Amino acid sequence: MTALPQGSAPGSTADESAEAEVAPETAQAPAEEPGSPEGAGPGGEGGARAAAEDGEPADAAAGEEAGTTDAAAGEEAGPADPVAGEAAGPDEAGGSEAGAAEAEHEAQPDTTDTTDTTDATDATDAPDAQSTEATEATEATEAAQVSEAAAELAAQRELRARIAARKAEKEAPIPAGTKLSGTAADLLAAVRAVESGEKSGAAFFAGPPPAPRKPVSGPAQETAPARPRAPEPAQAPATSAEALDAVRGVLRRGGAPEALAAQVTGALGEQAAERLDADPWQLLAVPGVRPEQADGFARALLGAECRPDDERRAAALVGWILEQAAVRGHTALAADDVRKALAGRSVPDPDEAVQQAIAEGVVLVFQDGLAEEPHSTENAENTGSAENTADAADIDGAEEAAEPAEPVEVLLGLDRYALAEESLADGLARLLNSPVGNDGSVWPEGSELARAVAGSGLVAHTGGEAARAESAAVVTAAAAAGLRAAGAAHTLDGQRRLAELTGPLAAFTLAGLLSGEGPGRDADGTLALDVLVVQDAGQVDVETAAILVESLADGCRLVLSGDPGVLGPAGAGQVFQDVLAARVCPVVASRLPDPGPVGELVSGIGIGELNQVEAPGKEVVIVPVRDAGEAVHRSVQLLADSIPRAFGIPVEQAQVITVGHGGSAGTRALNAALKQRLNPGPGRFGGFDPGDRAAYAKDLGRTVVGTVVEADAEGLRLDCAGTPVLVPKERVESALRHGWALTAHQAIGMRWPAVVAVLPGDAAQGLNRAWVYTAFGRAERHLSVVHGVDQALPRAVAEILPAPRTTRLTPLLRGLVKPAEQ
Repeated sequence: MTALPQGSAPGSTADESAEAEVAPETAQAPAEEPGSPEGAGPGGEGGARAAAEDGEPADAAAGEEAGTTDAAAGEEAGPADPVAGEAAGPDEAGGSEAGAAEAEHEAQPDTTDTTDTTDATDATDAPDAQSTEATEATEATEAAQVSEAAAELAAQRELRARIAARKAEKEAPIPAGTKLSGTAADLLAAVRAVESGEKSGAAFFAGPPPAPRKPVSGPAQETAPARPRAPEPAQAPATSAEALDAVRGVLRRGGAPEALAAQVTGALGEQAAERLDADPWQLLAVPGVRPEQADGFARALLGAECRPDDERRAAALVGWILEQAAVRGHTALAADDVRKALAGRSVPDPDEAVQQAIAEGVVLVFQDGLAEEPHSTENAENTGSAENTADAADIDGAEEAAEPAEPVEVLLGLDRYALAEESLADGLARLLNSPVGNDGSVWPEGSELARAVAGSGLVAHTGGEAARAESAAVVTAAAAAGLRAAGAAHTLDGQRRLAELTGPLAAFTLAGLLSGEGPGRDADGTLALDVLVVQDAGQVDVETAAILVESLADGCRLVLSGDPGVLGPAGAGQVFQDVLAARVCPVVASRLPDPGPVGELVSGIGIGELNQVEAPGKEVVIVPVRDAGEAVHRSVQLLADSIPRAFGIPVEQAQVITVGHGGSAGTRALNAALKQRLNPGPGRFGGFDPGDRAAYAKDLGRTVVGTVVEADAEGLRLDCAGTPVLVPKERVESALRHGWALTAHQAIGMRWPAVVAVLPGDAAQGLNRAWVYTAFGRAERHLSVVHGVDQALPRAVAEILPAPRTTRLTPLLRGLVKPAEQ
């Protein structure tokens, strides 16, 4: 495949680092996140797209070929310094600029307004001056003082003029469609096509509307009046052949692969060719395209006009940096981190670039702690309030202006994640504030969890694998009492284990529940449920959680049950951790220990201790190795021979888990060796043969493991523990891997009777406590550790925590709900 042009930033003399982006991560991030498969590039299997298909965060995408975390992640800065001069409001560009002006006013003495007044007074009283000579003498003696004030005044006037110009540009009429993108641009193109007679309106409605859902029979709910449902996203019309041809022409002129045309139109809409021609850096909206490639594309199109300080480049880079942060799990980034990332991309004035991105609405700005100040809410809602506040500060005098402001962390975020977090916080607060019945006959005295659910619309439940029985018991008790209750798990394997406790009619996957499986919907569109228990809640990202909570009626009880020690979700956010940190609802910690030597070992890891455990039946075995080649050999031997012979566990019930996809002992190398041993064949179905174990990344963060049965015109068919799964033929190459060996992120939500955890020497830097806890905790009866990292393992368990994620859900919840009494 033709590669996109690469190189340094336009106009720069030195090549820039491909990993200069800054986010609050450290080199401690697990190295297992997938990077680009062989030969990857924009439009291929690589980059963020491969990470999403494998269902894992892309913290170390660029470094997984070596089985270790990319060292560049360690360069990403940690806590942001307090930032002055940022915008006060999250929504209004004008308010943002006014906030910058206000901050500069407060930082300077009041000479600006004083000088203006003095100038006006001098002009008025000039006829009454004693003499021209005296005036000239006075001006001469005060020249030095006035020059400093005049310079200061000029700077202030320049700032105000620039802000006024931006406001005027923002408030001016916008030519129709010039600032639309994605679905909105497609819809505008469709409207214009119908108005011009080019297409019929019926052409955009391919089929009949779906039949309305029938409400499930059951006891009527006495709830508040029905809330309006969030509108369903509009279906964009199919991209026309003319639009694709136009995009191919632009890509051809810029030296980019024409195969990207479909992805470009999907990201930029029907007017993609015009938009890309006007702003070549919008190519960064395509997953997998990197800034150096977009720079090369822009140089080919713009020639000498391509400059590193181009405002279009700066705005596109700000959006790209925040998109990459979302892949790593952040819903926002500190403004200082964004500035440092821009500086690493040869942007001459990062602060100006950030302000420009805010003014154009590319990002939103947030400040923690604003709710504590009475005037801050007005600043966030009124674009002119910041200027009014600045005027008030001038009137109050220099004493107040000289007082140092409290440090405030300024965050920048994309609107999709900001809206998801705010919607989720509102929904959780609604569940907490809605009245729930506390009838003793319905909720008899029982476990601590059952008592908490009886009195609250939202309950958090923590614990290991054994604690799943406690949350499942809530579903059983509620159903026995006549309430509509269900449980949802993260994976098909989790659903199977949940169904063993609740019965098959009350157990679903979370994705299936939201897509229409299970209890159906009430007349108002909410799920026909009185009680919902979500297991594996730690794997729910912020957007999925927002959709789920919006689907629950007032008065419904929601139980979020999970293990806070496992790796976080593949998507942006950390909903379960944020709810626990906010402490706005009852939190019930399970006291049920995980059984056996494996459970004892994993429980110790959870608190930072790697203990030796008594394993009389060889439930835990350590297999030392010297290098990656020996690690692969031992892993194949354990899975194919030793474990079945010693413990009677068949190969189909044992799983290999390793740190990353690449490297000498990553999933690719291990799966190749295991296929050769267990099911050799030519791979006639896209590299797979009947009988191969396959891992299908069906959705972001959800991997389905099954056995290849056959292939037909529709795709590849798998048998996943008795559940048939079809992998569409167009997704076989991109979303399907051999599955004898998985990464820990892929294995979350699943368990096997036996697990072989592979720790090759080159993976030492990618280990942390959460990774070890997750990988070892997938074993039920037997755990073999292929150990080649020496002291890096106990050090990772004791000292190295997963890199924190920057999110806003916790302060949002605290601002809406008073802390609960624990």
